[in-house]
Amino acid sequence: MKNTSALIITLVFPCLAACGDGGTGGEGGQAGGTPVTGPAYAFTTQVFGANGGDNQSYLLVTDEIGGEATLSLDDGVEIAGRALGVGPEGGGAVFVAGDAGPTLTRYDLQADGSLRAGATVSFQGKGIATFGEYHGQFQFVSETKAYFFDGPTAQVVIWNPKDMTIIGDIPLDGLVIADTTLTFTAAPLRLGDDVITFAGYRKGPEVPSRAAVVVVNGKTDEATIVTDDRCGYVRDGIEGPDGNIYLATEAYGAAVHRLNSANAAPSCMLRFDQATKAFDAAFHVELGALFGGQTAGSLIRGPGNEAFLRVLDEAVFPIMPDTHPRVLASAPAWKWASVTLGDTPTATVLDAALSTGSVIPLELGDRSFMALFQGQDSTKLVELGATGPSDAVLSAPGLVFSAVKIR
Repeated sequence: MKNTSALIITLVFPCLAACGDGGTGGEGGQAGGTPVTGPAYAFTTQVFGANGGDNQSYLLVTDEIGGEATLSLDDGVEIAGRALGVGPEGGGAVFVAGDAGPTLTRYDLQADGSLRAGATVSFQGKGIATFGEYHGQFQFVSETKAYFFDGPTAQVVIWNPKDMTIIGDIPLDGLVIADTTLTFTAAPLRLGDDVITFAGYRKGPEVPSRAAVVVVNGKTDEATIVTDDRCGYVRDGIEGPDGNIYLATEAYGAAVHRLNSANAAPSCMLRFDQATKAFDAAFHVELGALFGGQTAGSLIRGPGNEAFLRVLDEAVFPIMPDTHPRVLASAPAWKWASVTLGDTPTATVLDAALSTGSVIPLELGDRSFMALFQGQDSTKLVELGATGPSDAVLSAPGLVFSAVKIR
């Protein structure tokens, strides 16, 4: 069902040619009426309600990433609940979905820097009650076709971002484990016509020993599911120099094992052959073995397909009997390490600032960023280069779960 009513929302760009380096906030920006050129980035951030009140999200647009720029909620569009803003790179639009309902709304960037709220499409007919988790669950194949990977219903919903209509679905029944939460990575791979995503599982305090790769052909909409039982929460993947895909346990799964080894297998790295669509049965590397037994996880790719891992520094965050794995994975106590992929992977710990183990990767054009949460109040954006992370290049209130380069 479409809603064709239009609403013009004017957004203030923190720095649009008229301000100097490091300009922040709304003052000095363009509120509309002046043509806007250059890049434009849309960030969606979640702000928790005071004293347990309702959470709100804000859609914030800027043309500046760098110089410790700061975003302001005063310049944003308010959205109820936790929202995600997604879209194709340079597509001139951001599509907003959230946990308030099963609908997705398109916002088009106007020449004067405003966003026009346009059509809305409902996913309710496909059994979707709400949207959550990560922006990577949305993959844009073409101007008229996009995918949404949904864990609770174990399917891919196919929709048309131009006409804002539902096209069909791809069942993923082979991923289902009874009484277990199915999730998808925040950072799928796009190799040729294939969309390649990685599934993770949670069962209460446990992480089942199950890895899963889903390959969907963007032309035929055919899905291939391949599983492996040597370790779990394998939600990160990178194409290696040998053409294979290397996958690893995310920091949350590593934290679960560290706190109770009976609840999860040791975090590991696996190898997947894209050509044969099969796991390499002879390749299995425990991540801790790369760091003298330290807890490690979260395989992150850099802008040139470089590989990085996170390593827990327990001297900074001592383990307590009641520590929750999510708290441990989110603690600012994880080191960065570069990784050389191949038959015998090696790793080198970097001289970089400690940060959270679980991070939100954001690829904006040819630049790679990590959204690092500062508690529950704010987010620091760091740029990931070939040799590791930079200092913070942008700050935003709330927790940034998604971003897209809309121009």
